[in-house]
Amino acid sequence: MRKLCPNLDKEDGLDTVLEVPIPEEMFNSMGSNAMLRWANLRSFMKAQSHVDRSSNGKSHFSSRSNNEFMALLKLVGSPLIPLQVHCDNALTRPIKDCSIEASTAKYIVQQYVAATGGLAVLNSVKSMYAVGEMKMVGSEMRQGDDSVHVPTKGNSEVGGFVLWQKNPDLWYLELVVSGFKVSAGSDGKVAWNQSGSQPCHANKGPPRPLRRFFQGLDPRSIANLFLDAVCIGEKTINKEESFILKLETPTEILQSQSTPQTEIVHHTIWGYFSQRTGLLIQFDDTKLVKMKSRYDNVFWETTMETVIGDYRYVDGINIAHGGKTSALLYRYGHAFNQKRRIEETWKIEEVDFNICGLSMECFLPPADLKREDGGDQ
Repeated sequence: MRKLCPNLDKEDGLDTVLEVPIPEEMFNSMGSNAMLRWANLRSFMKAQSHVDRSSNGKSHFSSRSNNEFMALLKLVGSPLIPLQVHCDNALTRPIKDCSIEASTAKYIVQQYVAATGGLAVLNSVKSMYAVGEMKMVGSEMRQGDDSVHVPTKGNSEVGGFVLWQKNPDLWYLELVVSGFKVSAGSDGKVAWNQSGSQPCHANKGPPRPLRRFFQGLDPRSIANLFLDAVCIGEKTINKEESFILKLETPTEILQSQSTPQTEIVHHTIWGYFSQRTGLLIQFDDTKLVKMKSRYDNVFWETTMETVIGDYRYVDGINIAHGGKTSALLYRYGHAFNQKRRIEETWKIEEVDFNICGLSMECFLPPADLKREDGGDQ
C-alpha cells in the first residue's frame, strides 16, 4: 500500500505521509501517468473530498450520483452496532438463574477468550491501530422479490482505511474508496460521521462501536458483546462446525436511537463460533428501519453477513486479517419493492496495540458537528 506522497513542489523536500494509506490498484487508477497520479493524489489530500476523476471516468457502481455512492459507502464501510460495549475486565456474567441457552453462550465466550490469547493478554490492551485495504462491488437496484447477485466479472471499487481505538468508547475511522472519503468516530459521548460532500452528523443515542471491531479485530469487545447472548443452535460454515450465538437489541435502546422521522424496528446480531478453534468465523446482523410519512411508510432492511478468517497472532492476540462482507439492502412499502447487494472483500495490512501518545484530542468530533435528530446509520 502507498503510505507516502512525494513533494512535487520541492525535489529535495520531505515526502508527505498519507493519512490513509491507499492500495497500489487505487493509485494506478488515478491517472494515465505517474505525474498525473501524484497530482490527483495530492489534490485529494488537500480537498479531502474526491480526486479529479477526469482521467478515469465514473465510479464502477451504477449509482446515479456521487451522493448515492457516498451513502452506500457509509452504510457498508462504517456502520455501527446498536449496543454499547462495556469492557468488563473479568469477562464474566453470573450464571445463577440463567437459561441453558444463556449459560451455554457464556461458556462459548470463555472458549473464545482463550482462543484469542487469554484474559490477561486481552486486558493488557489499552489502545489499538489498524490499517487495511478493501474492494467493493455492487449490483443495480433491482425490482421485485428475486434474489440479487453482484456481477461475477467487472471492475470493483478499491480503497483503504485507518482505524484508531482507545478503550472503551473512543475510536476514529478514515476510509477512502475510489477517491471518496468517509470519516467516523466516537469521543465517548457521541458517535458521528461525515463525508467530503456532506456536513458532519451525530448519531442519536449513546455512543456505539464500529461494526469493523467485531470482524475479528477486537476480541475483548466481541467477548463483552456476546456475554449477554443466547446459544440457539449449530451451523456448518465453510465445512466448519460452529455454535450460533444470538443477541436482540432491547426495545429501549432502539427507541433511544430512533428519530422523529425514523423508527428502528429491530436490530438483531448473530455470532458463529468455531467448535474446533473457538474463534469467531462469521458475524451477521440485520436492521429494519421504518421511514415515517404522512402517507404510507417506507421500510429499509439492511442485512450484513461477514465471513471472517486468516487469524494471526499479533503481540499474543489472535486477530482476523481478512474476510468478506455481503450487504443486502431491501426497500419496500409505498409502491417500493427494491433490492441491492454490495460485497466488500477486506484484509488487514498492519495492526498494533498500546499506541504511545494517543490522547483524547485524537477523537474530538469536527467543529461543524450537527447534533439535532442525528444521522442514524
